[in-house]
Amino acid sequence: MQRSIRALVYCALVSALAACVVSPPPPHRRAPPPPPPPPVVRPNPHEAELARRAQVDERIDNLSRRIDERVSQGYYPPPTGGGLHHRLDVIRQETSDMAAQHGGGLSGDEQRVINQELDSAARAIGN
Repeated sequence: MQRSIRALVYCALVSALAACVVSPPPPHRRAPPPPPPPPVVRPNPHEAELARRAQVDERIDNLSRRIDERVSQGYYPPPTGGGLHHRLDVIRQETSDMAAQHGGGLSGDEQRVINQELDSAARAIGN
């Protein structure tokens, strides 16, 4: 009888262990590869040169308006304002001459030179 009880206990134990066995997980699905990064869009060099020219022209226009404001507010007399306008006209002509060599735009070095001249003119105009 003990043998039969032992056999039943072993059978129960084996069936309990068999019930605990988990089925293997499904095979791993690989995630799709990430999309490639968007291409780096670099501006057309000629467009960059034209943008530099536009920035310089805008700065000259702003300085010209500041001269007009200073003269109208009486900070300095009209002849002084005329001299400052002439200085800006010379810088504008230099800009045009440089831009004519590049199809209407300015190289980075040319813009740097023009900006240095405009910095000097801005100091002469004052705040």
